[in-house]
Amino acid sequence: MNIGLTGGIACGKSTVSAMLVRRGAILIDADAIAREVVEPGSPTLLKVAEQFGQAVLQSDGSLNRKLLGEIVFADAEARKRLEGLLHPPIRAMMKERMHTAELLHPDKLVVVDVPLLYESELQAMFSEVMVVYVPPHVQMERLISRDKLSREQAEKRLAAQMSIELKKQRADIVIDNQGTMEETERLVNEFWLRKGLT
Repeated sequence: MNIGLTGGIACGKSTVSAMLVRRGAILIDADAIAREVVEPGSPTLLKVAEQFGQAVLQSDGSLNRKLLGEIVFADAEARKRLEGLLHPPIRAMMKERMHTAELLHPDKLVVVDVPLLYESELQAMFSEVMVVYVPPHVQMERLISRDKLSREQAEKRLAAQMSIELKKQRADIVIDNQGTMEETERLVNEFWLRKGLT
């Protein structure tokens, strides 16, 4: 059995995924895969440099994420071009890892953490989608505090994603993460028991 795990930026997906892993779930992290596909010398990184210029490469050949982030968060068209380069290899690797995990561990829950699951229209890949939710004002405050951003920078990042309220409406499972860690833990536990997972 698998679920897609998503939410908005600064909603606490990592916290919830860690709780699921502690209970025995297998985690596949789309962000980690996204970093793998742009390792120095990879075909995908070469395409990114062709598209956005050699300036997006550091002197050691690795990706300058900060600079690329500044380019694509300021320009929706550039973001679409980048997604066109990154999404196909990321999806292929995600599918391959899900398939392997389900073959090797048919009794375990496979959790795939995908920050832009709905934006990338990947919900059909999963049995169910779990959304980690906090209200927008909490999301904004956490993002500013966590990433040391100005309100304007934080607003740009939030505007680049589907609203958390819309994600919540589309979810099969919602984990409300605005309370204490214990409250979030209780919700995760309820989900675990409801699914009959051991």
